[in-house]
Amino acid sequence: MWIYEKKLQYPVNIKRPNAAMAKIIISQYGGPDGESGASVRYLSQRFSTPYPEVRAILTDIGTEELAHMEMIGAMVYQLTKGLTAEQIKEQGFDAYFVDHTTGVYLAAAAGTPFTAAYVGVKGDVIADLNEDLAAEQKARVTYDNLLRYADDPDVIDPLRFLREREIVHYQRFGEGLRRATEHLDDRNFYAFNPNFDGVR
Repeated sequence: MWIYEKKLQYPVNIKRPNAAMAKIIISQYGGPDGESGASVRYLSQRFSTPYPEVRAILTDIGTEELAHMEMIGAMVYQLTKGLTAEQIKEQGFDAYFVDHTTGVYLAAAAGTPFTAAYVGVKGDVIADLNEDLAAEQKARVTYDNLLRYADDPDVIDPLRFLREREIVHYQRFGEGLRRATEHLDDRNFYAFNPNFDGVR
């Protein structure tokens, strides 16, 4: 289904390790508003979407979120590469290190492991697209928060790129919601509501 080009969507070249930054960036890998949940959400929602143009948007963005996961993983790896045990402890990465060494693990910044509860799939195109619009804004806020703590241009640059993509995704989901709404009529807007469509 996909052609995989063996390079990151946007370059990540961090020269100065910083485990404290890795500890919070990991949230965009496996946290509640991170790239893993987004990719699974959109690639799952597309199956029940009745409109090909909306399905295409979900597929495109869900695939791109996998690329963003790859970028975040590269950032976490580069931020923790080559650190001594003392540096890991000084930078507050020791609790993570005990469980995962410097492996890139699906977790939030607070240490909570990834859960499927982060993935909203309702099977109703209007409900799902509204979920997606909110998800992109929550991801954008998370990137805003990460940028408040970043002081290394090698970290700031890819974070800004990822933040910008959340805005583009929000706009694309807005287009999808408008397209889906154009298809609706009184027979399928609330397809499973017997009080609305006259089914008794």
